[in-house]
Amino acid sequence: MKKILVAVMGLLCASALIVNAQDAKPTKKLTPEQETLNKEMLAKYDANKDGKIDKTERAKISPEDKDKMIKAGLLKAPKKSTDAAAPAPATPAN
Repeated sequence: MKKILVAVMGLLCASALIVNAQDAKPTKKLTPEQETLNKEMLAKYDANKDGKIDKTERAKISPEDKDKMIKAGLLKAPKKSTDAAAPAPATPAN
């Protein structure tokens, strides 16, 4: 009886994982404006012409083009670092 219960539970868990994996990340459709900007940026910065902008190519993107891509929703805005702006802890006087 325990073997059957373990087998049924295993099948249920496996099927739940499969269903969850299928719904994990739907593809995002780009607007016509985003597609146009994406093609322009690929033409401008894709040095190896593989259709993707890798780390080295991304580092060469100008700040103006980064702003355009962020406003269009093609790039995420950089996180603001709160660690650098935080004051250093006070040291006790001896």
